[in-house]
Amino acid sequence: MPKLPAERIKEIGEGLLIASGAPPEEAETVMRHCVNANLAGHDSHGIIMIPNYIERVKVGHIVPGAPWKIVQESATTTVVDGHWGFGYVVNERAMKYTIEKARTANVAAATVFRQGHIGRLASYPLMAVEAGMIGLITADSGRSPKHVAPFGGAEPRLGTNPLSIAVPSDLGGPLFLDMATSAVAAGKISLAVARKQEVPLGWIIDKDGKQTTDPTQHRKGGALLPLGGTEGYKGYGLAVMVEILCGLLTGLGFGVEPTGRHNDGCFMAVFKVDAFRPLAQFKQEVTEFARYLQNTKPAEGFSRVYYPGEIEYEKEKDRRANGIEVEDATWQKLRELAAGYGVAEKLGLG
Repeated sequence: MPKLPAERIKEIGEGLLIASGAPPEEAETVMRHCVNANLAGHDSHGIIMIPNYIERVKVGHIVPGAPWKIVQESATTTVVDGHWGFGYVVNERAMKYTIEKARTANVAAATVFRQGHIGRLASYPLMAVEAGMIGLITADSGRSPKHVAPFGGAEPRLGTNPLSIAVPSDLGGPLFLDMATSAVAAGKISLAVARKQEVPLGWIIDKDGKQTTDPTQHRKGGALLPLGGTEGYKGYGLAVMVEILCGLLTGLGFGVEPTGRHNDGCFMAVFKVDAFRPLAQFKQEVTEFARYLQNTKPAEGFSRVYYPGEIEYEKEKDRRANGIEVEDATWQKLRELAAGYGVAEKLGLG
């Protein structure tokens, strides 16, 4: 697998997106989020997604340069129609708008519908953290094909329905939660297929409802399992609540529509810390809390305890210094796309 600097991966992705019809500023936004996912160690949401996004552009499921429209709002709430634009572009703008509302209203929330895949969820609440606020976001895939079986079920009826919360602190790296309500994100199954690796038991079932380590079974009528293993009803319950916030509250609905068009519905909220207590005091206490957790005696098989988000922070430091590996299957797809658009030489992919 080639190992490349983050800047190089960003350059390649931007060039391919622009060649596919994306405005340069939108290509930059998409790749900034994708590369940040790679840097954090979440390769399932990184450069591997670019061929997929370009295919969606080709079939009209993503519309580069789409309008961004507020269809309803109040002093504290906003409803955004993304008109099928790149999810990164639509959602980033919605989060910025929500943060600005919270500056004066202290608390603000928004729903977003009709947009493409928004990638790694943590990207958005971390924007709120930079503004001295707590950020929260949940997302589902609208009525696109489903990946996750309800607890006790043998066929997919839900999306991976992730959620993320980030809080300000004085730590070296941000403290945040970013998790799917399924046992694993669907992209990690695609990554395992691309790398020809097995997956752990407890991640997926095959078309007969039997657990399997073969990731290719996911696309052959199988399904992801909800988070929680034998207590999967917990992940299932979380997924249902996310679906209600992001599918029903947005008006996207549930189930699957015939087109199979991916449509991330989102609910986001921002809380201005100063409205509850002084920001500096809060950040100091969050930092002390994280240190308290880090100082826990490790259990057998563990070398240390991390605060939520710390592993991603350490991964990012390593990858910024040493580069990001791109699996051969993805690298080949990028080269083929570059050749097809006639930009292979320009992007150094000849």
